[in-house]
Amino acid sequence: MGAIYLLRHGQASFGAEHYDKLSAIGHTQARALGAALKARGVQPTVVASGTMQRHLDTASGSLAEMGLEHTPDQLAGVNEYDHEDVIRVAEPRYVDPVAMMSDMAAQGDPRRAFQQFFRGAVMRWVGGEHEGYAETWDAFKQRSLAALDEVVRRTGPKDTSLVYTSGGVISVVVAHMLGLDDRQAFTINWTLANTGITKLVTGRDGLHLISVNEHAHLEGGEPGLLTYR
Repeated sequence: MGAIYLLRHGQASFGAEHYDKLSAIGHTQARALGAALKARGVQPTVVASGTMQRHLDTASGSLAEMGLEHTPDQLAGVNEYDHEDVIRVAEPRYVDPVAMMSDMAAQGDPRRAFQQFFRGAVMRWVGGEHEGYAETWDAFKQRSLAALDEVVRRTGPKDTSLVYTSGGVISVVVAHMLGLDDRQAFTINWTLANTGITKLVTGRDGLHLISVNEHAHLEGGEPGLLTYR
């Protein structure tokens, strides 16, 4: 059977001017991911990545650690949803990030305050009862599953595919495979580790989910390597 590894990107740069790049921890996580895949004897025949910088940087770091020189095929279908749009539609004042950070700072624990607000904003988006989003939840879900179908088509019975993507896409795939509803999908999303590994296999009898969010490569080593945001 063919194997498909959905690989979440390393930690991005929360609070920085450019979120869509790996933090220092994110780069270390990418290398740890590559070392883990190499130790498992993973030899990819298909390598794909979203077009976001955090996807490409995670791919670069992990593939280098594996001693591989693959250039990933860029697959926009596995890009993350636009979290900034989800935030802006939920609270239009937050088109100005300074206003958002000021509000969060006023609550004592800015990171925790942001996570609480963001959860509510995402659930509002997923609920489908509000308009104004650049991409609806249903559209995001459909493109994520269409991208999965494309990867499955590329993955022959003896192939191994690596797909560098984001937590939202992985959550959609896992929820689809397990028959979970939309809100349950995002319960999964909150628990996905940066550079966590989700594995599927494809064969004559279809597509099967083998594992979700493997992250042993982040434990027992450098302190602070296991992150979720």
